[in-house]
Amino acid sequence: MSAVITLNPATGERLAEHPALSDAEVDGALDRAAAAQQEWAALPLAERAAVLRRVAAILRAEVEELALLVTREMGKPLTEARAEVEKCATTCDYYADNAAAFLADEPVETSADRSWISYEPVGVVLAVMPWNFPLWQVLRFAAPALMAGNGALLKHSPNTTGCALAVERIVTAAGAPEGLFGALVVAEPDVPAVTRRLIADPRIGAVTLTGSERAGRAIGAAAGDAIKKSVLELGGSDAFVVLADADLPRVAALAARGRLMNAGQSCISPKRLVVDASIAEEFTRLLVAEVEALVVGDPEEPATQVGPMARADLRDGVHAQVEASMEAGARLLTGGRPLDGPGTFYAPTVLADVAPGQAAYDEEIFGPVAAVIVADGEDDAVRIANDTRFGLGTSVWTTDPERGIAVARRIRSGAAFVNALVASDARLPFGGTRASGYGRELAAAGIREFVDVRTWWVLDEPAPTAPASE
Repeated sequence: MSAVITLNPATGERLAEHPALSDAEVDGALDRAAAAQQEWAALPLAERAAVLRRVAAILRAEVEELALLVTREMGKPLTEARAEVEKCATTCDYYADNAAAFLADEPVETSADRSWISYEPVGVVLAVMPWNFPLWQVLRFAAPALMAGNGALLKHSPNTTGCALAVERIVTAAGAPEGLFGALVVAEPDVPAVTRRLIADPRIGAVTLTGSERAGRAIGAAAGDAIKKSVLELGGSDAFVVLADADLPRVAALAARGRLMNAGQSCISPKRLVVDASIAEEFTRLLVAEVEALVVGDPEEPATQVGPMARADLRDGVHAQVEASMEAGARLLTGGRPLDGPGTFYAPTVLADVAPGQAAYDEEIFGPVAAVIVADGEDDAVRIANDTRFGLGTSVWTTDPERGIAVARRIRSGAAFVNALVASDARLPFGGTRASGYGRELAAAGIREFVDVRTWWVLDEPAPTAPASE
């Protein structure tokens, strides 16, 4: 029987071996989810909310164990892993508190005696999720999807299989019907075929993916072929635009922490630092000092600020992009190499003289690498920020927030932040434009991605005539 093996990226040690499901077992999980979804959808929203609040309570009660699981499976420092668990709990509480308002029937004044809009579950939502925020990516889809009355099947990244099974256990322990949320452990070679087969099944009502462009194209194509709703949250190469009047010491410190959070493995981290020419030299000096001051090491140690990358192949890919950028003219200011010793550590890196034709300019680098791009004034900064196929987030840094808003309005992205690092918040929609995907997670928009919007038109007596047009 095939199995999924997880490894600790900080040490290379084997963590666990999880038996992979057979096709029959995958079908059984879908059978259970579909049956449980019918039972779940029939419950009052208040009862669903009670389950979500219990999920939040279990997350908080088990924060240390869950954080350690996250850290050991994908390498982020324990402080970041604890914050991830708490964010999941907060989001479960948020949807427990607000789903009734988001899903309430909306009366509409028409010539009917009564007419309204209702929001009804789509069935079972299939989620294909990544390893970089292995609990948060799951709960930010699952909390709204479950509150809307859906079931859920999760195909998680193999290296975070333990996190997937933990969420399944917690949702069931909180009182959800058995099988309502199922984690599918699938051998990596079987993933494409299993995913396509599930998407084609009529009991799957929608599919959501957070992942790479390549995965997004495959999932989006399969969903389109099956005429299923899909939400894609893909890559990003977010611009961090530093205007000439910015507070450089504070902004450089935030740039370093934002870029190197989770060892740079975040879709919304500031990957392209677009800096006005008049302050580029000083900003870059400060940035390098901040980056070199960060503590790289064992993610289970309290002092560690940057842990390993999640897998060796990911580290090797980032190193190849850095070397290719340097060969094309980028200048290495610090880092730029895998670190010696056990684990998949990569030295925090800053590249200058970054320009078109280099990987650091043209591609997303999903690791601890900051690319400094010099802009000749505000208009040029906007041009550079938009010179990408991605469109997830952008941030603008200035002592004049109104100027920051005006600049951000000219940059195309799913989120615009002024004087703050881009981050997701349950109260606001999250998602991208262009190659960063489509659809939204979180807030009211997020829960309404996983429903059928239904129109109601009611007359107390049959109409005397037929409509003159459709």
